[in-house]
Amino acid sequence: MEDFGALEKYHIPQVCLNCGGVMVFKGVGEYRCEECGNVDFDDYGKVRQYIEGHPGANAAQVEENTGVSQKIIRRLLKDGRIEVAEGSKSFLRCEVCGKSIRSGQFCPECESKVHIRIEAQQRALNQKNAKGVGMAEKGDEGQRRFIGKNR
Repeated sequence: MEDFGALEKYHIPQVCLNCGGVMVFKGVGEYRCEECGNVDFDDYGKVRQYIEGHPGANAAQVEENTGVSQKIIRRLLKDGRIEVAEGSKSFLRCEVCGKSIRSGQFCPECESKVHIRIEAQQRALNQKNAKGVGMAEKGDEGQRRFIGKNR
């Protein structure tokens, strides 16, 4: 399910500015009005469209020409939706080991380790919660109950 916080986070158009109609997602950050056909873009669409036409543009240039803040551009990079151009002097750092990366939060090695750790934690949680019927703690005694029978 899509994160509803993304509506505000990436300025997703919901209502057509021309006619007030509903904006429908068409892909790659593009939204089209159901009523009049007006096209608008969310922040991702604006940034992507600009960097496709201007390879190697830095965040300041993208901000200046799209109106999308550098904070949102960094969030797009960390979310892995865009990446730093190859050969760029700018780069991101892995949040675990500090290695240079082009997008996301972790280098491939650390990302693998993080996923393995999360999976292990989930398995432990599942085992902890796996107590089923008849696996009560020792000392729990009970009687069988029969519906509609007097015993």
